[in-house]
Amino acid sequence: MTDQPQLPFGTFDAFGPALDVVDQLAGPVADALKSWDDREAARSVLYVDTDPEKADTAVFCETYGVPPEASANCVVVAAKRGGGTTLAACLALATTRVDVNRAVRRHLEARKASFAPMDTAVAASGMEYGGITPVGLPADWPLLVDEAVAATPYVLVGSGRRRGKLILPGRVLAGLPGAVVLPDLAG
Repeated sequence: MTDQPQLPFGTFDAFGPALDVVDQLAGPVADALKSWDDREAARSVLYVDTDPEKADTAVFCETYGVPPEASANCVVVAAKRGGGTTLAACLALATTRVDVNRAVRRHLEARKASFAPMDTAVAASGMEYGGITPVGLPADWPLLVDEAVAATPYVLVGSGRRRGKLILPGRVLAGLPGAVVLPDLAG
């Protein structure tokens, strides 16, 4: 990785612009970055190389010196209404939990909402479990972003794979396709 930018937090041996290492990203993530209309936003995304055995949030933050309040988790939710199921992604800081039963269900106008089964989330997103990220999600998925994520100067999220993470401004996440910022998504 060339032309090293400044990291906003953490200690990583290898990092740089995600656009320089699209081969390290899951296919949908690489495709999204390469085709992003907002080229400035695409260039603001950093990739940090990490050990996939240390991908879980608490271990990751401790290993790499990332403040948990700068790390966000992307979870896939299945919302049922009538006879159909809608998949949606929810993004909340690692220090909080997504309110699936009230906030998500209410926003998606669903009768019932729950975390999607792992195999469903992986198959539908095209990303690895433990690395699902809001960048490159299917176009028809709603992306619910907690307002605290949108207000965070820089946020660490998955890269679509268990190896590596992305760091980007919270405002960029709030501007992703299908994103809706909610004040009560997580608590």
